[in-house]
Amino acid sequence: MGYKFQKMKKYFLILILTMMFCGFCAAQNTNAFKSWNPIKDTLNVIQGRGWSEGFKSAYDRLPASAEKKVRKAVWNLSENSAGLNLRFRTNATNIVVKFAVKAALQMPHMPATGVSGVDLYAKDKDGKWLWCAGKFAFGDTISYRFNHISGTDQQVKDREYTLYLPLYNSLNWIEIEVPEESNFKALPVYPEKPIVVYGTSIAQGACASRPGMAWTSILGRKLDRSMVNLGFSGNGMLEPEVLDYITQIDARLYVLDCLPNMTGPAMKDDTIRKRIANAVTMIQLKRPGAPILLTEHDGYSDGEMQPMRKTAYERVNALMDFTVDSLKKAGVKNIYLLSKEEIGQDIESMVDGVHPNDLGMMNYAKAYEKKIKEIFNEDEGNYSSMIPRTQRRDAATYDWETRHQEVLKYAAAQQPEIVFMGNSITHFWGGLPQAAVANGTKSWSKYFGQRKVLNMGFGWDRIENVLWRVYHGELDGFSPQHIVLMIGTNNLESNTDEQLLGGLDFLLKAIRSRQRESGVLCMGILPRRGMELRISNLNKKIALIVKKKGMQYADAGTLFLNSNQKIEESLFSDGLHPNENGYERLGKFINSRISLKK
Repeated sequence: MGYKFQKMKKYFLILILTMMFCGFCAAQNTNAFKSWNPIKDTLNVIQGRGWSEGFKSAYDRLPASAEKKVRKAVWNLSENSAGLNLRFRTNATNIVVKFAVKAALQMPHMPATGVSGVDLYAKDKDGKWLWCAGKFAFGDTISYRFNHISGTDQQVKDREYTLYLPLYNSLNWIEIEVPEESNFKALPVYPEKPIVVYGTSIAQGACASRPGMAWTSILGRKLDRSMVNLGFSGNGMLEPEVLDYITQIDARLYVLDCLPNMTGPAMKDDTIRKRIANAVTMIQLKRPGAPILLTEHDGYSDGEMQPMRKTAYERVNALMDFTVDSLKKAGVKNIYLLSKEEIGQDIESMVDGVHPNDLGMMNYAKAYEKKIKEIFNEDEGNYSSMIPRTQRRDAATYDWETRHQEVLKYAAAQQPEIVFMGNSITHFWGGLPQAAVANGTKSWSKYFGQRKVLNMGFGWDRIENVLWRVYHGELDGFSPQHIVLMIGTNNLESNTDEQLLGGLDFLLKAIRSRQRESGVLCMGILPRRGMELRISNLNKKIALIVKKKGMQYADAGTLFLNSNQKIEESLFSDGLHPNENGYERLGKFINSRISLKK
């Protein structure tokens, strides 16, 4: 009995070990990873650079030709990857980032996570930013492991990420790894004019706890715009050699934030005034019409205890104010000033009396956000319908970002006479840019085919998404005679009537501010199954908003209702989107309300 028991125990032990070994092998197969090296990609994928080529190293911030033209200290700092980032999409639940840097991992006043670390953010399907915490290890090879993250977002089968690179170190190499079975798509550099920041250590990112907390990174997310970080620690001095390179960049806005490096006794009053005026002149000569934002010194958090330091920043700020005021009186346009008071630093917002901590970085970002939105004429409200956002809710059908670029190119090339703005009801009707789905091509061709018409419909768009598109140039650079707006149905399930109406009012204001001469036809929301009464009541309120703005309103709802005031199902494909018969009625209705001037 004892012998048999021992024999059975031996066999059982062997069985357990075999199962464990097989499980280990299976785990090894499951944990196989594939890697992506950005510099080996055929696309230009390194975001945040002011140039697309000509670099000594791929992660430099100035082109190679600058090495012999700017001071050595500036060149060395330009090799730091501050502000650079990588964008990609993946459905991976585990993401590993490995890289090596060239210099010391940390500084006495700034942790390794800020000096030499990376930082991963995601955008959800509704355009909201999310943050990913990673387990990091610093050594000759630095690794960040983002484990057990949500790889999908409801109906969207992947997520979009932005990886910020180190602020105060230079990369030797970097790779991103995801499980072998995962999807991975690198995103090319976003083709829009960036905001260019020329500044000091504060702009470069000292002393953020991690790269995503540098104020330029925060601001880029808040504005949803590309940023070029040309902050040079201790060396932002409005030098002509650096400005000559900055003016090579076709920017949406130039930010000059150099005063913290210009407080020393070697910087005489006359020198500071001349450098400020010369910087404005150089930029406006090469980039006429581009706005320039000049920034005061943000102060020292111990200024009240160190009178000499307080006097130093007050001196340079007075010189900045005097110079900007003189330039404006001389007729110089498109220059703006961000004051110390607007930045709002205090005794809690700096690490060492000079460099912001994360709280100070947020103060900077909020101040810049408010000022830049004023410059760009981009109001924002309190409701979600008033906050411009991107979206990827219909990613299975089309790529929202790609369609935005197609719309911009079509508008610039064709100078359309009529623009249709809206959601999937417009997007999948017909016309150009061509969509993967078109349910009303006959009626579109019949009523609009002989005209220069641009279809700016985007599937699943809400009011806030159209607002983003308006703020990002879709109505710039041409003068349509008519703009037809059909938007709001996708807000019905996420917003109250008050929020929807507030967002629409916001959007109409944004459209009118960019197209003052165009006729605007705002359509009532089309009836949809189960919401007929709510939509009917909403449309009465929409009509009042539109008419108060001096715009044209029209409601095609009755064409789609039966005698019981419910939708006529034969005109819809799904209770929401018109079929060809429905589009025929809609096309005839709209066509009768717009006419082109000869």
